[in-house]
Amino acid sequence: MRQETTFIFDLDGTLVDSVYHHVLAWQEALEEEGIQLSVWRIHRKIGMSGGLFTNQLLRETGLEINEDRIDRLRQSHARAYQRQAARIHPFPGAIDLLRTLDDNGIRWAIATSGRMETAAQNLVALGLDPGSAPVITRDLVKYAKPDPDLFLAAAERLGIRIETAVVVGDSIWDMLAAQRCRALGVGLLCGGYGSDELERAGAYRVFEDPAGLLNHLDEVGGRV
Repeated sequence: MRQETTFIFDLDGTLVDSVYHHVLAWQEALEEEGIQLSVWRIHRKIGMSGGLFTNQLLRETGLEINEDRIDRLRQSHARAYQRQAARIHPFPGAIDLLRTLDDNGIRWAIATSGRMETAAQNLVALGLDPGSAPVITRDLVKYAKPDPDLFLAAAERLGIRIETAVVVGDSIWDMLAAQRCRALGVGLLCGGYGSDELERAGAYRVFEDPAGLLNHLDEVGGRV
């Protein structure tokens, strides 16, 4: 396997400004099910696996969350999120960052806890073809973050050892998953988590957004 530094990116809140769109979509889906949950509590769950999300819902609301309700919630969330497609945009520097990596022969992939039904419009916003971009979605692995399956699958897709990868994400769930597979975690603030939270979860460095990472790419092993 190849040994040079490779980048694995989260998508929502890392490359694309979509975290709060997901929050509002989840709020709408929950309200359709008669579940009241504060927006800030929903935000803290964005990026984790659906199973963990559901377990936390059960703890916080005391409501029964069966498989039928989980499926309804997922479908309602996807419909509500897709209605916001025109309002979803890349973060500053995101497209330039991926282009710079390509221009310098640095391999990268995207690993997202979202399913392709919501990830596809984010990829279009980045100017990527959902059918050909190196993307691992929730549909392709057994467990999502904070389990490391998504990042491990991305490393396998790229043909690299995960220990040589830099995982870039905006949430504590990204950093925890990176630690569990021994990848180097780099945090971005643009998803709403603070630098102290990201560092406690294992982030080696923290930058504001993709533009900030691009300006300091050499500090995390990106040779340009």
